[in-house]
Amino acid sequence: MIVIPGKVETTGGLPFGGVTHDLTLEDFDAMVKRIPQVSKATPLVVGSDTLQSEERSRGASILGTTAEFYDVRNLNMASGRFLAEAPGRGGRQEMVLGATMARELFPAGGALGSIVRMGAYRFRVAGVLAATGQNLGVNIDEVAIMPVQTAMRIWDKHSLFRVLARARSNEAMSETKRAILALMKERHRAEDVTVFTQDSVSSAFSAIFQALTLALVGIASISLAVAGVGIMNVMLVSVTERRAEIGLLKALGATRAQVLRIFLAETILLAFTGGAAGLALGLFAVRLLRGIYPTFPAAPPLWAIFAALGLSAAVGILFGLWPAYRATRLDPVACLMRR
Repeated sequence: MIVIPGKVETTGGLPFGGVTHDLTLEDFDAMVKRIPQVSKATPLVVGSDTLQSEERSRGASILGTTAEFYDVRNLNMASGRFLAEAPGRGGRQEMVLGATMARELFPAGGALGSIVRMGAYRFRVAGVLAATGQNLGVNIDEVAIMPVQTAMRIWDKHSLFRVLARARSNEAMSETKRAILALMKERHRAEDVTVFTQDSVSSAFSAIFQALTLALVGIASISLAVAGVGIMNVMLVSVTERRAEIGLLKALGATRAQVLRIFLAETILLAFTGGAAGLALGLFAVRLLRGIYPTFPAAPPLWAIFAALGLSAAVGILFGLWPAYRATRLDPVACLMRR
């Protein structure tokens, strides 16, 4: 669960609201000590600064937190250890680097135990995280993590950005949420915090993506309809211009079914060729996007490629039936006389 300062009154809105009181370390301590449903919790302070290692430097997002952050966020270490347990959450000058951060500051390796400078402060690298990627909207690979007390002292902060808490079970989530809200109301004498569960955040993103998907489906449907009408017009013109050919085929004994199959095959080939060209253009655009943003997970699944080609053929059949049917209804004598 994510506890943020401010009360969000609207559903589906961004987590911003009026703040009566800040979240403090004392609030965090109260959650841990007074709410038995909370199995683990960790405070979070966020800032940014430039980290330096010898001649290399890099801007970084800095997280101030405690040792419990490791378990709450289900992280893994590539080397070393996470922040050490210490009385009062300590004020140690130690730091844990994300995988990308460690690689860029120490390209030759050897980050563990090295010194990283942040302004006038020096930190010893206690550990390097395994590659994790995005985690609740934060790229863990590109952050540096230090003890929360150290971060608050350096940045002269007196409040927390968030508190992350884990319930003892999924069944206890709702009860834990109510207990946190009740405790904060008691301490702040106002309902001025919001508690989000990870499921609710995921559901919100899913709803957004579903709306975007439906919008894209609508746009694609209109595009397919326009393309289908275009194919039908092309085939109607083709039938009109090839009357003599159709009349000759029928005069030589071609059946209506054979004429129908000829024009349907031509329609399918036309639609399939157009679909293949569009698919090739789309794959090229995806490849170009991956070249510009290598970490962006853009790759069409194999089933989508075959589905696109199949849909192209289906559109050709659907919109080619009427022109093909008209070709079968032509009188061969009239067609040959008009030649």
